[in-house]
Amino acid sequence: MKKIKKVVCIQCHSACRQAVEIEDERLVGVGPDMDFPKAELFASIVKGCPRANAIVDYFYHPGRLNYPLKRVGERGENKWHQISWDQALDEISEKMRHLIDQYGPETIGTTTGTGRTTDEFRTRFFNLLGSPNIVGQAEICYGEYLALMYAMFGWKLFPVVRKETQCILMWGGGGPRYWNALWKNIVKAHKEGTKFIIIDPRGIDATRHADLWLRVRPGTDCSLAMGMLRYIIENALYDNEFVEKWCYGFDKLRERVQPFTLDKVAETTWVPPDKIRQAAEWYATLKPAAMTHGIGIEHIQNSMETLHAVFALRAICGNIDVKGGDPFTTPYPDIVQEQEMELVDKISPEQRRKQLGADRFKILTHEGFEATQEFVPKAWGNLYLNRSSQFQAFAHAPTLYRAMITGKPYPVKGLITLSSNPMVTQANTNIVYQALRSLDLYVVVDFFMTPSAQLADYVLPGTTYLERPWIWAYAMIVGSERAMPPVVPGQYERWSDYKFWKGLGCRLGQEEYWPWEDLEEVYDYRLKSSGMTFNEFMAQGGVAAGKGGFKRYEETGFGTSTGKVELFSRVLEKLGCDPLPAFREPPESPVSTPKLYEEYPFILTTGGRFNPYYNAEHRQIERHRKRYPWPLMEMNPEAAKKLGINDGDWVWIESPRGRCKHICHYDEGIDPRVVHGQHGWWYPEEPAAEPSLYGVWESNINILTDDDPDHCNPINGGWPLRALLCKVYPCSEDGKKG
Repeated sequence: MKKIKKVVCIQCHSACRQAVEIEDERLVGVGPDMDFPKAELFASIVKGCPRANAIVDYFYHPGRLNYPLKRVGERGENKWHQISWDQALDEISEKMRHLIDQYGPETIGTTTGTGRTTDEFRTRFFNLLGSPNIVGQAEICYGEYLALMYAMFGWKLFPVVRKETQCILMWGGGGPRYWNALWKNIVKAHKEGTKFIIIDPRGIDATRHADLWLRVRPGTDCSLAMGMLRYIIENALYDNEFVEKWCYGFDKLRERVQPFTLDKVAETTWVPPDKIRQAAEWYATLKPAAMTHGIGIEHIQNSMETLHAVFALRAICGNIDVKGGDPFTTPYPDIVQEQEMELVDKISPEQRRKQLGADRFKILTHEGFEATQEFVPKAWGNLYLNRSSQFQAFAHAPTLYRAMITGKPYPVKGLITLSSNPMVTQANTNIVYQALRSLDLYVVVDFFMTPSAQLADYVLPGTTYLERPWIWAYAMIVGSERAMPPVVPGQYERWSDYKFWKGLGCRLGQEEYWPWEDLEEVYDYRLKSSGMTFNEFMAQGGVAAGKGGFKRYEETGFGTSTGKVELFSRVLEKLGCDPLPAFREPPESPVSTPKLYEEYPFILTTGGRFNPYYNAEHRQIERHRKRYPWPLMEMNPEAAKKLGINDGDWVWIESPRGRCKHICHYDEGIDPRVVHGQHGWWYPEEPAAEPSLYGVWESNINILTDDDPDHCNPINGGWPLRALLCKVYPCSEDGKKG
């Protein structure tokens, strides 16, 4: 018997609604949900997605985690014993209780990945536990964007390219592998005459669509943005009416950008002055203009200041909350928002102050969250409509790992990791490795065994998007049914992260705060004000949108202390940070560390997205490995030939922190002084036990990256994954055998 279930795929950030085909209780495949709004747009994405096409291989992969496992050998020895969920949770909760009695709840931390889990329940559990040490990827992915957005605008923007859009500026975006629906609209608009500008140090495939490409030196994006601001201001190309009425601190911004002449910026960024001038003129005068940025900005040390300058560009050019520009998102109001589920008020002020890194990196802490949110209700009403606290109240990950190793400023003895594999996804792998090995209790919930999981005491099987219901809430809410059972007797027993947190919480005295049996009941509760149960919501299509509109600030003002866009940020000023954007050289660069540059003569940038993988996932899938078997390092042919390196040769990439192996790929689109290394590489086919840990030490680019707190962004603590220094030389070993 065939059935069709409607689900939301969360194997990347596009969150495509899919129709899942099931026959005789077995997954057959997925396709686009043609009943979904704008189905034709999403249909082409789903049909062309390698991860969607391989979902049967993924779901039934023999490497999937199926039952709870307990370590019985030494840490990293790959010796495990299958146990029940009850035994696992009983033992974990007892060990947590012992650690808390000895050191306090702050001794337990947690890490998570990006968008694979119902993260509001992780936050709920830790707020009730009394530990402020929740870490994730917020400092380097979207969290900093949201925090500064609230500080400057009192709301969050998201570009929507329409037929009205006259200019599109993509800044470090990655194009077809990042927000696919947006990319489809960009390509369509460009074909119809919209000007398209790309700022990126690499000749990514998106650049072939661009009218103008600015190949910026990695890490100098803030200087470029400041130069564009100066040119626009000095030539009176800005939207004078919007600036006069709705911008606070414009004169101070004008003063700050004065040193950033076109010639000076060109010298710093390696972008010719005429290209900077052209980009500034197009963006300022071809209106409305939409701007999108990817994680390229968020991975540099100067990230927050760069975002500040980029947001100022959007504002002074009058592209805020206009049709065809960058509108404010409007969440669906008749639902209990994720932020409200987190019970932020349950963690005491005393415990909040113990949040690691909060004394130094302010804006993503509890203190920073309160500062950015203070005036939001004035303009937008319900604070909880923001859906953002899980991105804005984080401990500082590099500080957390160092506390595990050193016990300073206090001991961190326990860690729970959900779907994040920090040995591969966190900067400075050597530090992470030392930290994980030092723990008294390490628990991992994931879909597959990983290098990080091999260092755990307990490894627990999680459910994919196919095995649990979900509500995805952004500018609308989209429902996702449970398509496959989480438990098949004799085959697997996987739990949703909600069920995991509930089971652990109830054992630690949190029973009254976990009243719902499963996620369907949770979503019944969240949808109560809409008058629908979750099943009724799915039966009527599983889609609902909030009321939109444009220039809504004309009625309410902005959700800031001044009611205006705060170019001079009073929130940053309150937190003791520079209230205006400021350019700083990367901590490693030809300019800031010339002696080091002599030994490491290339600028290393990392983290560019590439199909069919997503971050560190999917390396187990055979069809993906056949398509893309080994990591590639992009290098200009001119630079490679000088080192005797041929296209296709295995090479070592080495930084002051270590080295890893990639295959050299000639790329004429990258500057001869720059190389790009891929992130996320490990080899599931290699030995699981130490010292291999699935080959994590071979091609993992995070062996090279930096997380020294002194090199992190001073506002949000973001660690630099790009604009580092390295050297490249031939690999004398045979490398991997294809």
